[in-house]
Amino acid sequence: MGGPMCRNLAGRAGLPVIAHDIDPEARARCAGRECAATGDPARVARDCATVFLSLPGAAEVRRACLGGDGLLAHARAGTVVVDCSTVPLALTRELAAAFAEKGARYVDAPVAGTVQAVADRKISIMAGTDGEIFARLAPLLDCMAETVLHCGESGSGTVTKLLLNMVLAQSVAALAEALVLGHRAGVDGERLFEALRNGCDSFALRQHGMTALLPGCFPEGRFPARYMLKDLDYVMELKESLGMTLAGMETVHGLMERTVAAGLGDAYWPALSHAVGEGGEQP
Repeated sequence: MGGPMCRNLAGRAGLPVIAHDIDPEARARCAGRECAATGDPARVARDCATVFLSLPGAAEVRRACLGGDGLLAHARAGTVVVDCSTVPLALTRELAAAFAEKGARYVDAPVAGTVQAVADRKISIMAGTDGEIFARLAPLLDCMAETVLHCGESGSGTVTKLLLNMVLAQSVAALAEALVLGHRAGVDGERLFEALRNGCDSFALRQHGMTALLPGCFPEGRFPARYMLKDLDYVMELKESLGMTLAGMETVHGLMERTVAAGLGDAYWPALSHAVGEGGEQP
């Protein structure tokens, strides 16, 4: 996700960009006239007033920010760290407080969209920060996203993204259940989904139902099941911290756990349909 976001930023911002990734090939793909690639993450921290992160999850963000030679160690007054990763709310709050102590800002700005959508700048970004910082960042975020939403104060972008994935996962689970039940009752899957498009159309149906569930196609290299499970783990942490019971969320979390345990962790995450169909016909 971060590579095409970086290339879009470098190509549109009209500002010098420095790119770092631990993978030399990923760095090389970002290098160009508008973007210098570096193998030294500290150079990004030292030389950039605004730093964007796009990392797999909490552990990687924590290391990048709080490691011995991480972003916090080099942060100075006025530095803005914009985290486009999906992380727990507790970590968002911890990092916002840590950077604030140095006069810097940590902004949660997670991304919604597919890998191809990132390259085409068709993603959405949900930012959590105050209005002044959002106004400063908006032109840069616009370079990477078709839709940029100011969700509110710090943490609100993180919560919005987690709830988006919660609703999306439950929607896809419902579609998988409908497909399995329909098959077993003798209904053709294409005709069933056509009826669903006419009666309850949705992004989940078009993006995940028609392209993955219906053909039973769950390739690697797209958003994998283990990543969705990671995001749902963060939702579980959030709802438990608030003392809530969410039956639908808990059910789909269990489906994702069984999907990963079945060896499908690297498969496109609608592979949860295999957990729905356990013990019988697969969609």
